[in-house]
Amino acid sequence: MRSAPIPYGRQSISPADIQAVVDVLNSDWLTQGPTVERFEQTVAGYCGTAHGVAVNSATSALHMACLAAGLGPGDILWTSPNTFVASANCGLYCGATVDFVDIDPRTYNMSAERLEEKLERAAREGKLPKVVIPVHFAGQSCDMEAIGRLAGRYGFTVIEDASHAIGGRYKSEPVGNCRHSAMTVFSFHPVKIITTGEGGMVLTNSAELHERLVRLRSHGITRDPALMAGESHGPWYYEQIELGFNYRMTDIQAALGVSQMTRLDEFVERRHHLAKRYDEALRDDPFVLPFQHPDSYSAFHLYVIRLQAGEPGSGHKGRKEVFEALRQRGILVNVHYIPVHIQPYYRANGFDAGDFPQAEQYYREAITLPLYAGLAEIDQDRVITALQELLCPPSAPK
Repeated sequence: MRSAPIPYGRQSISPADIQAVVDVLNSDWLTQGPTVERFEQTVAGYCGTAHGVAVNSATSALHMACLAAGLGPGDILWTSPNTFVASANCGLYCGATVDFVDIDPRTYNMSAERLEEKLERAAREGKLPKVVIPVHFAGQSCDMEAIGRLAGRYGFTVIEDASHAIGGRYKSEPVGNCRHSAMTVFSFHPVKIITTGEGGMVLTNSAELHERLVRLRSHGITRDPALMAGESHGPWYYEQIELGFNYRMTDIQAALGVSQMTRLDEFVERRHHLAKRYDEALRDDPFVLPFQHPDSYSAFHLYVIRLQAGEPGSGHKGRKEVFEALRQRGILVNVHYIPVHIQPYYRANGFDAGDFPQAEQYYREAITLPLYAGLAEIDQDRVITALQELLCPPSAPK
């Protein structure tokens, strides 16, 4: 009998999660209400941040964060090429120009060294970015102290894309505390560390940014008389004072999020346990395992290996061959990510292969293995065995 497929990522839903959602369905609130506020306070409290603004996706969160930072036409946003397209598209939504900073070859995060070099050139040319979005790839924090220091020197706003990293830590402090940034964005998609079905959140320590984010989330509307252009007509009165959006989260989603937060540390601990099992089982095999910087405690959203390119006569298979063979065995590996700058849309806007060589080399070799809190060790052993059978031919024993 064929074994059930093993996805690369999957949500973990408990009876308590289900009951939390049912409780909201039986309440007076379904759309944005008191449970959304409770979820915001729960996440912000966990991270040690003053404010959280929950929205319907991390893409919406990135867009709002850019608008709150004042990004607009004529401005420039830089991010990592090794990310999902949303980290760059959010700048385009604001009418800004987007560019990229190549990655560190060990962490696969934005390289602080390449960022500094690019900033020095941009300062000479008068083309400094207004916003920089470092992406905490696979759950491991970027070098935020270095990036924050550069932000102070060159005057740009830092928005952390921590979509992979809730529950992670940087220099022993929670990712999301905004110590080195103006805002941090989390994602709650089902393959992430915790889920609300779809959803995201912006965290900030700034009361001013928080106020604007709340307004942008709901059509740019305010009920604060101090912000109104006219005189209030009564307790029902509101004014739209800027162009906002319907990016609201529902109480149904937030109830799931509040319940999931009670298991966040458990989820991350389990992911570390499984990552260690991969490390120990695969350490002598012909590929590169994930590097963990001592300053970072990863949330381990992803476990990515890099295959060594198969040279003629080496007996090593290439990435595409391994990917297809694993999928045929029901092991639903994935690839994270195709570099954003080589997507057709971005090529049409002036980027090309060769622009960011470290990101491109990484992409040619990367495969994401299954990793999620509910992954059974017997299934993980299936993954390990299949990899070793494919990559360690009998003529070249380990």
